[in-house]
Amino acid sequence: MCLETTSFKSFLIFGTIDQKDALVQKLRSHVQPLALQMYGCRVIQKALESITLEQQKLIIAELEGNVLKCVKDQNGNHVAKFFSLSTHPYGCRVIQRILEHCKPEQTTPILEELHQNMSDLLQDQYGNYVVQHVLEHGNVDDKSKIVSAVRGHVLALSQHKFASNVVEKCVQNASRPERAVLIDEVCSLEGAQCPLHLMMKDPYANYVVQKMIDVAEPSQRKILMHKIKPHVSTLRKYTYGKHILAKLEKYFLKNNTDLGPIGPPDLFVIAGSI
Repeated sequence: MCLETTSFKSFLIFGTIDQKDALVQKLRSHVQPLALQMYGCRVIQKALESITLEQQKLIIAELEGNVLKCVKDQNGNHVAKFFSLSTHPYGCRVIQRILEHCKPEQTTPILEELHQNMSDLLQDQYGNYVVQHVLEHGNVDDKSKIVSAVRGHVLALSQHKFASNVVEKCVQNASRPERAVLIDEVCSLEGAQCPLHLMMKDPYANYVVQKMIDVAEPSQRKILMHKIKPHVSTLRKYTYGKHILAKLEKYFLKNNTDLGPIGPPDLFVIAGSI
């Protein structure tokens, strides 16, 4: 396909909707080879920045199956908008594959862009899977950056349908000091507004609490359990709360010497009344 780059880019910036649509139609079936050309890649890049979402989908559809090739190519790399791909139902799987199989010099620019958009990414229905992948398989520095993005927002993110999955993975895969900070954050206040108490009754956040109980150090698990204990009667009214009470019972039965004052009589009453 022969094109004059400056003219195409000008139409994409200043053209009418109809003109842009005509240009997109002209680009179709030529996207992948253009993405690997020095000047063509700039046109595709500008197109992705200037056209409608529906038009973007047409362009991305042609890149599917060739994203790995584009990432490895010095020109195609400019086209691969890694945040956008990470929030795409197919693209999120491609990004995970790239992070798993490509060399550090190829994955570094991807991770840099993802970290710049972390707040949006971890709340996205597809992007959260990319973040979870990094937490499970990434290096220590990348994991720490994600944990830092979650710190200070544990309650809100835990109550979010998609972000709660990321918080769970943070609790599970963070370093011991980082995990301690996340758990301390939800135990920090007293009374009805204590984050832990709100999380226990939430359909998403309760799973984060369960994970915290699972992976906490013994001393922090005691703190969690003693903060939960006064709210047993309330938790029994919630399906999610019963899951947490079952978790408490599990740890009592496993090692009652770790539970201190929460001990046998009270917990057996709890277990018998569920």
